[in-house]
Amino acid sequence: MCGRFVQYQGIADYLKVLASDRKVVTGYDNQPIGRYNIAPSTRVSILHSEQDELRIDSVRWGWAPFWAKGKRPDPINARVETVTTGKFFKQLWPDGRALVMADGWYEWVKDQDDPKKKQPYFIRLKSKELMFFAALADVYVGLELHEGDGFVIITAASDQGMVDIHDRRPVVFTPELAREWIEAGLDRDRAEELAVECCQPTAEFEWYPVGNAVGNVKNQGPELIRPLKS
Repeated sequence: MCGRFVQYQGIADYLKVLASDRKVVTGYDNQPIGRYNIAPSTRVSILHSEQDELRIDSVRWGWAPFWAKGKRPDPINARVETVTTGKFFKQLWPDGRALVMADGWYEWVKDQDDPKKKQPYFIRLKSKELMFFAALADVYVGLELHEGDGFVIITAASDQGMVDIHDRRPVVFTPELAREWIEAGLDRDRAEELAVECCQPTAEFEWYPVGNAVGNVKNQGPELIRPLKS
């Protein structure tokens, strides 16, 4: 995790659930985003803190420091076990904290009888509520898009039954903790505590197999998250 995720509701829907009292700048409407198959390297609407305000910006999924550019594809995820202490994301931690608004994500499970085959699964909250992924972002604020920007999703080790789906999962916050995560001036130790200890537990999630059409990044639409018929 996480290699594909879903963001299909309107920005105002996510902000309503977040229930932050901070001003949100940049224009948006409540037209459904309608993205059921978000892939790495594409631009995604993320929420981040800018001084005393919150901003919605379209940022590329994937990031690497300047000294690592071109050596391999930019990472799309950051392991929570090392993100707070490692060299690679030092530029982003902790001041680059951001939130990725989502409705769920996909994982692929190898077929036990044929490892070449993989079954996609869709994972969401049992409550069907919107979710907020912990992220780190390098955002260039301005009227034009900047090719140097990017973000990564913070991931943690899976536990209990979710290991059967994948050994990693995004750090998903409740709305209350998501609001705290993007507070301006959040203490470094508290930011680390949130990332390491405050992910919503596996018991809050459900998952089910979906069709193989999600494997093609060109495919979009609500049919991608419908349960696969037996």
